[in-house]
Amino acid sequence: MSPDQFLTSLQKNGPAPVYLFLGPEAYQRERCRRELIRAVLGDDPEDRENGFARHDLGEVTLAAALDDARAMSLFASRRLVWISGAEAALPRTRASAASDDDGAAGDETSQLAAYLSAATPGVVVVVEASRYGFDGDDKAKLERVQKFYGAIPTQVEFRPYTPESARALAQGLATQSGLMLGLAELALLIEATGAEAARLAVEIEKLRLLTGGTRKVTAEDIASLVANAQQTTIFALVAALGRGDRLRAFEILDTLSREDEYMPLALTFLATQFRMALVAREAGLRNAQQIQAHFSKLGARVWPERARQIEQTVNAFSQDKLERAVGKLFEADRDLRDARPDDRIVMEEMILALTA
Repeated sequence: MSPDQFLTSLQKNGPAPVYLFLGPEAYQRERCRRELIRAVLGDDPEDRENGFARHDLGEVTLAAALDDARAMSLFASRRLVWISGAEAALPRTRASAASDDDGAAGDETSQLAAYLSAATPGVVVVVEASRYGFDGDDKAKLERVQKFYGAIPTQVEFRPYTPESARALAQGLATQSGLMLGLAELALLIEATGAEAARLAVEIEKLRLLTGGTRKVTAEDIASLVANAQQTTIFALVAALGRGDRLRAFEILDTLSREDEYMPLALTFLATQFRMALVAREAGLRNAQQIQAHFSKLGARVWPERARQIEQTVNAFSQDKLERAVGKLFEADRDLRDARPDDRIVMEEMILALTA
């Protein structure tokens, strides 16, 4: 089930005896954790302190954690037992199928099945597996975790936010906090945080404290306050070059120089931008929506703002110019890595070549 389905079920039906929390997305998991604590232990601080127990399977066995869930407490009528690091209980390798490790794992799955058949009244157990994601190399690992804990009937999947849902979340959080955040600044914030929901929530709160809700958030606020936000200056350079705007590109280069930005990193972003624009032109993509959909199918996550930047580059450059630009960027990257050249001169020559 999704986090929203979990919260709806919790409100309507109360907590289940055992949950399996799967996936690395931290914002929704923390939201569900808070609501589950409230549903099981209430709001009294003493009840929460006496009734909440945490175990890490990197330090204790699953059997020991379940033994604690079976134990009755003299100080709490209701308990929440949180078991993190669930991946640690799995056999270390497939080759260990006939080893003692696998036998111990089999004993632990039997212990889990035994507990599920006679769960302790008034106790809720959460088994949390947050190490692996749902895509790429993590997918097979997560499937092993799901199989190992397959006896748990109620499983909640914490999948990463899509770029669109992250944008909607950021807008909602900004509105709730009274933060005056324009669309351009919103796009900048999403780029700077990589559309990670937990980071968005933290940075929006920091921006609220900075501005006090009395003025609009500026790009300078984000650049000074949000970690890694200086990279967004590089994206601004990408956008200026993509539009063929030489004057703006030189202004941004001045900013990068003052901030002692690592120029090869800037070139890496630029090269990626122009290669993606070349792919988009060769594929006949006409707008940002098509660009975003095309790269998503290829497994490359592209935010809406980045897709619009690629669209601008496609519209500003012919295919021949895009091909020459990719070649020029390669040359500039090579020159920057040579025996300590003047980075500023190399970048200026690159800008002149790309905006000719």
